[in-house]
Amino acid sequence: MTQPDKQSEIDIDALRRQVSEGSIDAAAAGDARAELNDFAKRVAAQYRDDKYSPSIMRGMFRLLDFLMLALAGGIANFGLRDGGAALAQSGMTFLAAGFAVLSMQALDAYVIQNLRTPGRMAWRNAAGWLIGFTATLGIDELVLGDLGPGAIVLWFGLGLAYLAVARISLAMLLRHWLRNGILERRAVVVCGGKPAQDLIRSLESQADNDIRILGIFDDRLDHRSPELIAGYPKLGTVAELVEFTRLARVDMLIISLPLTAEQRILQLLRKLWILPVDIRIAAHSSKLRFRPRAYSHIGRMAMLDVFDKPIRDWDSVAKRAFDLTFATLAIACLWPVMIGAAIAVKATSKGPVFFKQKRHGFNNEVIDVFKFRSMYTDLGDQTATKAVTKGDPRVTPVGRFLRKSSIDELPQLFNVLKGDLSLVGPRPHAVAARTHDRIYNQIVEGYFGRHRVKPGVTGWAQINGWRGEIDSDEKIKFRTAYDLYYIENWSLLLDLKILFLTPFRLLNTENAY
Repeated sequence: MTQPDKQSEIDIDALRRQVSEGSIDAAAAGDARAELNDFAKRVAAQYRDDKYSPSIMRGMFRLLDFLMLALAGGIANFGLRDGGAALAQSGMTFLAAGFAVLSMQALDAYVIQNLRTPGRMAWRNAAGWLIGFTATLGIDELVLGDLGPGAIVLWFGLGLAYLAVARISLAMLLRHWLRNGILERRAVVVCGGKPAQDLIRSLESQADNDIRILGIFDDRLDHRSPELIAGYPKLGTVAELVEFTRLARVDMLIISLPLTAEQRILQLLRKLWILPVDIRIAAHSSKLRFRPRAYSHIGRMAMLDVFDKPIRDWDSVAKRAFDLTFATLAIACLWPVMIGAAIAVKATSKGPVFFKQKRHGFNNEVIDVFKFRSMYTDLGDQTATKAVTKGDPRVTPVGRFLRKSSIDELPQLFNVLKGDLSLVGPRPHAVAARTHDRIYNQIVEGYFGRHRVKPGVTGWAQINGWRGEIDSDEKIKFRTAYDLYYIENWSLLLDLKILFLTPFRLLNTENAY
């Protein structure tokens, strides 16, 4: 095997750092919105809907196996023994199911490609169940020692029968899902020509491939990049790809350039790193070799991992559960405050209680964010083109208190329940928000990179003092830097820390007008 090229490893690591730390001028290259052609719009519309995540589905399959194998043990115990003895043995049924699932996981029995071929994988399922079952019998002999032979045979047989029937049924279901695009990974190839053609043909030659290629994007307009490559159309330029990825549910961007084309790869990443997708460089034709953890694989094809989509799969499930739990608790605790604020707004000035504003959400989508109205109705600013300043005459006396205390933000808890916002994340800015007549993405390198995750009611920047009026370039630059730090270092513990510190940081009202 070829030894790793240490210098090449350093170059790739430096590339990641250079992009993620904002040393590349992404504002000039990647944040400009390009108009898609009609054909690309039609393709994007076909893939607008969400689909199942393979990682989450694998987790669901593991949970199903655990419950059904434990149920098999329960049937055997309670069917052949008296209630008291069976109840004492019930803990062992869950232990055996857990050991079996862990064993099958270690044997790669939950890989989607393997689940599609139940005959070839039958021995792994049987071996996993046998290992888990045998380990549990050994523990049972040491602890209880009273599991009868009839219950042993019935339990093992029921578990084996379940696995056989479940895997055949699951394989049929997976094939149906893959045919209908429900359980696929959607990819776009970046850069055309011969490398893209070789990449596509290599992918399509793999029977267990779960990648659906949506099209090709390339800036080149000459003979090196024809309009049709390996049967797939060129949908537009790389600048148009940014807009395409915001319209379609794309999982992965595959750059089909040799790793030696470092400058060209950097130019592409200047435009693409702000998107919430996996970014990979196809390594199938490269003679360079990197340490194994730098690679992922699509079937047998190696891909060099450059960027991963943040807060994905089970992390996104955990974050959503966190949001629903704590948003519901907050509403249950703060409803008297919200009712009091609503009465005060309505009683002291004409107009509606709530104020709705267009703001940037996840993946730069436009969302409606709710607040208690804090301005006089006839002086309100739906677009936020003029920032609120100290002593602003547009703000009502009640509104000034609501803004300083951040009570005006409480209706955003309902945005959290709706799914437009998260409790913790980069604060959503108004679509037309600006400083000194320049919108934020014209000031900050990679500003839209903060939209790779769902925006939040509170965030890392806010608890670190970057709250309130943005009246200088430095303030929006610092906010963006803190937001990008949060995205790269996210965890539920960090969310909990931010949520806990938010009420204490609200006591500082220096920049809140």
